[in-house]
Amino acid sequence: MAKTLTKKKAVSQDGSMTLGGHVKELRNRLMICAIVFAVCTIYFLTVSDRLVNLLAHMGTECGYSFVFIAPQEKLLQYFRLSIMAAIVITIPVILYQIWAFAKPGLKKSENFFFGMTLLMGLGLFCVGVFFAYKVTLPFMLNFLVSLEGTDYIQAQISIESYLSFVLMIFTIFGCIFEIPLVTIILAKMGIASPDVMKKGRGIAIVLCFFVAAVITPPDIVSQTMVAIPMVLLYEISIWLAKVFYKPHLDEDDEEDEEDDED
Repeated sequence: MAKTLTKKKAVSQDGSMTLGGHVKELRNRLMICAIVFAVCTIYFLTVSDRLVNLLAHMGTECGYSFVFIAPQEKLLQYFRLSIMAAIVITIPVILYQIWAFAKPGLKKSENFFFGMTLLMGLGLFCVGVFFAYKVTLPFMLNFLVSLEGTDYIQAQISIESYLSFVLMIFTIFGCIFEIPLVTIILAKMGIASPDVMKKGRGIAIVLCFFVAAVITPPDIVSQTMVAIPMVLLYEISIWLAKVFYKPHLDEDDEEDEEDDED
């Protein structure tokens, strides 16, 4: 009996969910995300030393040796990586909960595009991180440690500084690889025109190198390793804009379409 009354309060007379029902659903979905995040954090704390070893392995292969210069530094990195790993695992759950919450209010075509966007965004971010882990970071680390001159200077890096650098590169490349998805969204909105993108190719290349110079450490190799993928992704985005571009219709064109339909 109590459950029946609760359902009646959550659903209005026309069958749509009330404001209170939406708030309750949102609270439940947030609770699910919080529980997943807490469980993942606890789990990764138990294997945090393996996470540190996984990321530090690239550096040790390149000749780096790591130290911690504050008593709590090593322990804090365990907590830091555990929280970061838990966030990574929780993000797909959050995206699914967003999609499930918005699904009833979307049309079939909008629902498909929204779901595809979330899935593609997650996939592209993972590809960007994988590319950084397998290609960019090993090259950067080898170059930075093998600089000639001042041979008496040894590479003994703070573990906090090293992990901050690695996580920064992961985040940068994850975001860079979202460029095609942003292009698809803007093209569907009629903003990203393929003709305009072609004409602005030169300016875009300069901007790619400028952005790379701002977001990377001050060395030419890091900047180039970030700028080149951005330029390639821009070229891919031009092709995607051709596929998904939908130009805005003027008011006269919209009236003509309405007359044709009549």
